[in-house]
Amino acid sequence: MIRKTPELAERSNMRQLFKMVLAGCLAGSLMTGAAMAAADGKSEAVTPTSKDHPLEEIWSGYHFAKKGTKETQDNEFDNPGNLWLEQGMELWSKVDGDEKKSCQSCHNDAAKSMKGVGTRYPIFFPPWKKLINLEQRINLCRTKQMKAKAYKWKSNELLGLTIFVSRQSLGMPAAVVLDDKTKPFWEKGKAHYYKRRGQLDMSCAHCHQANYGKKIRSNTLTQGQANGFPTYRLKWGKPGSIQRRFKGCNKQVRAKPYKMGSDEYVNLEHYVRWRGQGLPIETPSVRP
Repeated sequence: MIRKTPELAERSNMRQLFKMVLAGCLAGSLMTGAAMAAADGKSEAVTPTSKDHPLEEIWSGYHFAKKGTKETQDNEFDNPGNLWLEQGMELWSKVDGDEKKSCQSCHNDAAKSMKGVGTRYPIFFPPWKKLINLEQRINLCRTKQMKAKAYKWKSNELLGLTIFVSRQSLGMPAAVVLDDKTKPFWEKGKAHYYKRRGQLDMSCAHCHQANYGKKIRSNTLTQGQANGFPTYRLKWGKPGSIQRRFKGCNKQVRAKPYKMGSDEYVNLEHYVRWRGQGLPIETPSVRP
């Protein structure tokens, strides 16, 4: 579970969530689960925007989840990912680093400045001459603007801030950019997606394109969409990034995983998010 500060440890989950509601940081937090599902379109298929898309219909992982999992995600008082959401909210205004700045120092009200941000990353970043994803952008702000230490990839702090920033785009359609600058990296991500690897000689497409909706042991294979990431996985007992999921998939086919933040995984993330264009942002979603 999350490593809490003494202040957080003294409060119940209900009081934490009431604080977020009163602060206005949870868009649509007073909606019922059914109303939120209908408003966000999580239970509806999306038609691909590109005629070259490999799927006829695009479904969020929410569609394949069991009823209890959906109810946990939709209920703001039960969704365990909201503990990290609150931590991200607090970190947003926390001063850190030699420059004595916080995220808020530059970006002010996250509900306004971060609206839509979660829909479009990874983006092309000119100084790097390649793609950058949201976690990398947060850490770059910390090291360059705040003169603070970068957060570790699986840390509660980076997960919390990423969830908080993505949450400002709740219900908005995923819309990564595919243009002349991003296309070369998109192509690399696509090649990665369809490449067989590991001792099982399988690609991402074997599960998430050719066999989605089918059972593998007790779990239903999804389309492997990224609109809910960072997601709280019941298996992990905490939230995780899409790149953590990439590593897990690599291990499952007995392939050597890449490091989180590697060019290979950032390119793959861009391609996977393109495959889910139009799906609503659900962060923090809940998955098995």
